[in-house]
Amino acid sequence: MHSYSRQHLIDTTEACYAEISALCADLSDDEWTVQSLCPAWTVRQAIGHAVGVEDVISGWEISTDDMPPFQKMQALTDASAGMSSAEFGARVAEIFDARRSDLAGLGDDDIERPSWTPVGVQSYGGFLAIRIFDMWVHVRDCTIPLGRDTDDSGPAAEITLNQVEGSIGYIMGKKVGLPDGMSLRADITGPVERQIAVRVDGRAKAVDPSSLADPDVVLTADSTTFIMLACGRIDPQAKIDDGSISWSGDAEWGEHAARSLRFTM
Repeated sequence: MHSYSRQHLIDTTEACYAEISALCADLSDDEWTVQSLCPAWTVRQAIGHAVGVEDVISGWEISTDDMPPFQKMQALTDASAGMSSAEFGARVAEIFDARRSDLAGLGDDDIERPSWTPVGVQSYGGFLAIRIFDMWVHVRDCTIPLGRDTDDSGPAAEITLNQVEGSIGYIMGKKVGLPDGMSLRADITGPVERQIAVRVDGRAKAVDPSSLADPDVVLTADSTTFIMLACGRIDPQAKIDDGSISWSGDAEWGEHAARSLRFTM
């Protein structure tokens, strides 16, 4: 489990807000209606969802028992459908300003406080990392079908990949189904560069990549492809075909792993 300082989480959240705000200011009316990578949502709906969660948690008291008031999201969804691009952008700015006030009031102890999160009780810092992951992915849900370039390096991308890496045992054990005794290393080539390794010994678990001298399978992918495949957003076949993800070692399990990374949507 990765741990982050209060200021790092605040600064990285702000970077996500800046990226979303810039997108809101730049999209044409037609672009807002384009189908996002989320099957049920247009670009407007995908951004509205990411921002809507920030609205829901504005003013929410950190708690392990009381969920944020997610019923608020429907009101924003209903209202945003009839908004002009400028009106929507202004509402996004209001929501982000409210959250900035919340974040500015946090102390170091608040980051460590136990909190409700979508994946069970974690620290509030863990919840903020999940929010960064969510916003980063939803932006790419929109920019990829729009054909817009994004900067996929930096702290938000690193935290997003950390969220995937934190589930790598589950991904390889349950989704890929790597057999007992096998090992796999993922070589992530950039913009975020790292190696992620798993060995199955009764159950699949992350291991130090340096401890795998000769893994059975080596997956190679850029960080955005790896993340978006793990999030179930993009077609594995297309990424295999264009070489964005490849494998060496055991060919059968390499191909199966490349096609089976999805653990969330």
